[in-house]
Amino acid sequence: MAVGWFYLSFYALCLLGVLCVILTIYWMQLWHGGFAWDGTIHMFNYHPVLMVVGLVVLYSAASLVYRLPQSWAGPKLPWKMGHAALHLLAFILTVLGLVAVFQFHRRSKIPNLYSLHSWLGIVTVFLFACQWFLGFVVFLLPWASEWLRSLLKPVHVFFGVIILSLSIASVISGINEKLFFSLNNATQPYSHLPREAIFANSLGMLVVVFGLLVLYILLVSSWKRPEPGTLTEGQPLLRDGE
Repeated sequence: MAVGWFYLSFYALCLLGVLCVILTIYWMQLWHGGFAWDGTIHMFNYHPVLMVVGLVVLYSAASLVYRLPQSWAGPKLPWKMGHAALHLLAFILTVLGLVAVFQFHRRSKIPNLYSLHSWLGIVTVFLFACQWFLGFVVFLLPWASEWLRSLLKPVHVFFGVIILSLSIASVISGINEKLFFSLNNATQPYSHLPREAIFANSLGMLVVVFGLLVLYILLVSSWKRPEPGTLTEGQPLLRDGE
């Protein structure tokens, strides 16, 4: 029953993640003219899409690698590599999302990092970079002792949840900020809830539900990878002679 409930939650999460990405693309395409890597507003449109894909969906997928029952038995090495690779891909897409918005701001002579949304986003990306570097150096390379890995593992897990929560907050505040800017006119004010406002607010609620479901899966103790012992748990990616 527990495994069946896990897969039900997991497949629901996959559906929600795909839906969040598709709806973000649709929002940028239908109401904001689509995409182009040219420094214009169409380049900015990559920003919300890449942030949802990288900072929310792929980041969550990487965080849930060790919840898959297939990862509970056998060597941990392939799952470590998958965990690190998915996080790295998520980080690369996130950085591209930042490049899109900074290039647009530079060309349009708009100041950077003046809103709460931008502060949240930069803090989130900075913590993400530190988290990935710490995980790679301590948990994948062979130099760290078993004692150090055991000491830092709860910190690594804690900040993983914090970064996911900040990612959701950044995306939600970004959706709201985009609506304030795009609907700041006399014909379709945000307060009248035009179609775009209803659509984007609904997208924001889906992102929140997605994040809550990820946190639920992460927090269910029976779905965590069983501890096979200190030696196996602390196995680095690279060993002498391998």
